[in-house]
Amino acid sequence: MTTDTTPLTLERMRADIAGMLGETPDVVGDDDHLMDLGLDSMRVLGLVLAWGNTGIPLEFGHLAEHTTLRAWWNVVQRLQGFTPA
Repeated sequence: MTTDTTPLTLERMRADIAGMLGETPDVVGDDDHLMDLGLDSMRVLGLVLAWGNTGIPLEFGHLAEHTTLRAWWNVVQRLQGFTPA
């Protein structure tokens, strides 16, 4: 997982999630239920901490109420000041 301060992208999120799961990024689909893939709350917390280093005010609760990468990306886009498509 990366810990730099470059802007968070969908591709980086996918790669970081896959890394937490010991998988390749192609395993993580936009609409896959991340907990069904094996992501647990401790791993989510690790992602929140790493992604918070990008400067967005991301908190565990922002992601805990969603279960897919697409939903997480929409949250991140809002926090970065973008309007999700």
